Amino acid sequence: MAPSETASQARVGLGMPAWLKSSSDGWTLFFMLALVCLCLVAISENARNNLTILEVAWQQNIQLLLDGLFIGAIFAFAAYGLALVWGVMNVKNLCQGEYVIMGGYISYCMYANGIHPFFGFPVAIVLMFGFGWLMYFLVIKRVIDRDLFTSLLATFGIAIVLQQGLNLIFGPEVQTARSGLPTATITIGGGSFTFAWIKLAAFLMCGADAGRLALVIVLFMKRSRMGQAIRATAQDPRAARVMGIDTGKVYAFTYSLNAAICGAAGVLIAMIWVIQPFYGITHSIRSFVVVTAAGFGNLPGVITAGLGLGVAEQYSGFVLGADFQQATVVGLLLLVLIWRQIVENKYRRVVE
Repeated sequence: MAPSETASQARVGLGMPAWLKSSSDGWTLFFMLALVCLCLVAISENARNNLTILEVAWQQNIQLLLDGLFIGAIFAFAAYGLALVWGVMNVKNLCQGEYVIMGGYISYCMYANGIHPFFGFPVAIVLMFGFGWLMYFLVIKRVIDRDLFTSLLATFGIAIVLQQGLNLIFGPEVQTARSGLPTATITIGGGSFTFAWIKLAAFLMCGADAGRLALVIVLFMKRSRMGQAIRATAQDPRAARVMGIDTGKVYAFTYSLNAAICGAAGVLIAMIWVIQPFYGITHSIRSFVVVTAAGFGNLPGVITAGLGLGVAEQYSGFVLGADFQQATVVGLLLLVLIWRQIVENKYRRVVE
């Protein structure tokens, strides 16, 4: 039987103009980009002045690039755990950012008691691993086999409870854990660049952790029994259970590891920026942008996406203003989701 007209249309070209005319998703992307352009036009005067500064002052570009890479490394670090949970458990963890903020408050508590916040790393990792294990058995275990909407509601509920709990304990004021490291200024080619040593230290730590984490994950997944169980569970949970793998234990370990990674990232964030009980949503969105853009199980992609997001935030904050910096993150998330949906529809075939 000859292919139907619908099937032939589904295979229509790779050219963008023809594709946009035949795809509602393509028009959605078009209108999204048009909306972005209209927003830029509305603030064109301020944006044009800032773009002129970037065109003239090459030093400012280098400064924004360095700052973006420094903070982007932390974004990637915080997204590691979400990629693991999403890929293995198929759980979209909406309380990801709250775990990051909890790690930051652990570091802040040590700083408030006269202990250097760097020592919060091992404490945050251990405490957040245990907290993640507790949350799994109290909530996540009961919704992991349910539909997507149920797991989203459950993790969103955890996020709200954690926000209010942190607000009751620490109050709504912003806090920071001062590292005591100074700010350095270097001169290259007649241009002066400033950076905080704590940002450089965080970048090096995240980069080293990325390399070690990649090596540890490869060895752990290939050599250890738990790693093989995680791989089997990610591929087919039912078959893994038939083979005698305790998938509940695998899920609990995976979710707890995610909480521990978030706690470590929160320690760095508390020393570089500020923390507040309701700031978790911004870190959750950043992690979703990074993981959605990189894909599951793609550790180099997570690193690249995290660095790119950091640079994009710095440039948007400078060109459009600080008020639009967080809006850029949300906009990137929407564009990535729309683009992935378009790509899936583009290669979808009609079953004849």
